[in-house]
Amino acid sequence: MNIRTLIVTALCTVVFYSTCFADDWGKTGHRATAQIAEKYLTKKAKKRINELLSGQSLALVSTYADEIKSERSYKNYSPWHYVNFDFDKEYGAEAPSERGDLVIGIQKCIDILKNKSSSQEDKEFHLKLLVHFIGDLHQPLHVGRGEDKGGNDIQVRWFNEGTNLHRLWDTNMIEHYKMSYSELAANAAVLSAQQIEDIEKGSVLDWVYESQDLAEKVYESATVGEKLGYRYVYDYFPLLRAQLQKGGIRLAKVLNDIFG
Repeated sequence: MNIRTLIVTALCTVVFYSTCFADDWGKTGHRATAQIAEKYLTKKAKKRINELLSGQSLALVSTYADEIKSERSYKNYSPWHYVNFDFDKEYGAEAPSERGDLVIGIQKCIDILKNKSSSQEDKEFHLKLLVHFIGDLHQPLHVGRGEDKGGNDIQVRWFNEGTNLHRLWDTNMIEHYKMSYSELAANAAVLSAQQIEDIEKGSVLDWVYESQDLAEKVYESATVGEKLGYRYVYDYFPLLRAQLQKGGIRLAKVLNDIFG
């Protein structure tokens, strides 16, 4: 293999991995959300989850749905990571993809976990997916516009490097803060019982509309080619952290409803 071939192969590998794995909360974000959820689980739910996952933590399995993207046999689950519909329309006004979307994916996972006839293997698999998808739901651009791939096509500058609006919210801001997922989880806001109850209210679809409202704000937060940095972190990182925390509290609510 000559040097030119090696360079082309390396470049293709970089493009492949950045395309496949940089399209939702990064690993740190997903793990922080899952770690927060652990705090709000009932004893019964913890026991059943521990059995299904053979002792693995929610944080560990929270990235599983991204890790299987490179496996061709799992390609039908790719559309379950997001949902796109016009901001001025209700969900369902347009027929969803025949392969499903984030709303359909979450409901499918819940149905399988609640079904007594489901195999342990199916339950374990869909529990891992559910942990991830509830996290995705709270990244606003996963409920963004389809025409720009949830902000992936909106190129911006992050300090002195090129990125896009979606990746900025997935990864760049979190990495800039330089906290581990456990540090992010441990430093989540202290909430009152009433605040937690308010976050838990509503259905998955209610949470979708809430994220969509936030997506509009994210779209308005930057223009194509704009250089973003410290001021953007100051203005928007608190919102990002709040979404990680909401995702954790709501993930626990869904799991508690399933497992008791």
